[in-house]
Amino acid sequence: MSTMSLPETLPYRLDRAIVIHATPDAVFRYFTDSERWASWWGAGSTIDAHAGGRVYIRHPGNVESEGTVLELSPPTRIVFSYGFVSGKPIPPGSSRVTIELAPIAAGTRLSLLHELADAAVRDEHVQGWRFQLSLFANVVADAVNANAAAAIDAWFAAWAEPDAKARETAFRAIATPEVRFQDRYSNLAGLEDLLPHIEAGKRFMPGVSIRRSGSVRHCQGTALCDWIATGGDGRQLGSGTNAVGFGPTGKIEWVTGFWS
Repeated sequence: MSTMSLPETLPYRLDRAIVIHATPDAVFRYFTDSERWASWWGAGSTIDAHAGGRVYIRHPGNVESEGTVLELSPPTRIVFSYGFVSGKPIPPGSSRVTIELAPIAAGTRLSLLHELADAAVRDEHVQGWRFQLSLFANVVADAVNANAAAAIDAWFAAWAEPDAKARETAFRAIATPEVRFQDRYSNLAGLEDLLPHIEAGKRFMPGVSIRRSGSVRHCQGTALCDWIATGGDGRQLGSGTNAVGFGPTGKIEWVTGFWS
């Protein structure tokens, strides 16, 4: 564990901000739990989540970083010292990282400040933090949307539900009230628009249902899934792909359908 104290002045700063499609509580858990911390940084990485606790990161190639937790204010702020066990390019304990979380409509805005003593070393870390925070955002979004395939299957099942009340209940369980749906035949905003649209479709296209075909691909809160539409006689009527946007709590916020 690093015993070096931070320099009195750290004149060079690296600032970066990203949006993560998850709540601040969900994001902050990755700073207080070693298993989640390691899912971001790599196997063997640990964090002792209290002031004075050790921060340890095992990068690819067995490069090691370490530091000390300086401040911890769940679920909005963590500050820790940062350096490399080897002493290069940053000696242990000689730079400071501050991460702050703020709730926004899309989830969480993460702001990072890395304060360093050397401008060249600061510049070396710009791409590193760009890459690592991108990985982090997707690790968190993957966890929030671990049940994306089930939610998408439930979406298709709700379209096929014959009972209007049961259909509304099913949609409210998986989608936000403001959910948007667009395809070549639809441009809908909110359940109050979507539900009567589906009811009308059942009159004009009775017996038609849609099911997912293949696996769901998820990245940063957006999922892609292929689908097949069939008639009441089981005959295939069409196929396509849906893009599905999930909100910070894992509910569907929008769907855009593409017919093949």
